[in-house]
Amino acid sequence: MNYNPKRTRFRKQHRGRMKGKAYRGNKICFGKYALQALEPAWITSRQIEAGRRAMSRNVRRGGKIWVRIFPDKPVTVRPTETRMGSGKGSPEYWVAVVKPGKILYEMGGVPENIARKAISIAASKMPIRTQFILSE
Repeated sequence: MNYNPKRTRFRKQHRGRMKGKAYRGNKICFGKYALQALEPAWITSRQIEAGRRAMSRNVRRGGKIWVRIFPDKPVTVRPTETRMGSGKGSPEYWVAVVKPGKILYEMGGVPENIARKAISIAASKMPIRTQFILSE
């Protein structure tokens, strides 16, 4: 899957600050099991896709997976060995801004032991501490 926005209003964005907890996207909506972030981070589109692939490979044909984050923030990189000044670099890759409490993935339609195993493999692909949660 290609996790890049089709179009954006502006090509480049400020970095911003990741303060506080996630007040949106912190409840299980679709599935029965979920992976929740415990730390703030930027998660790249490649990391999101790696986690999704690991989960889907593990559940095989059963179950359904929902990806609850989307990378919509461009990260710019300056070319190597360039002098100071001469503006901001060009957009290189996309990230999703994740705050503590945000649900990253959801899963349903599989037994708990399979979901736990698949989500733990996806968690190992993430650059942050996460936890497995069940819906009430």
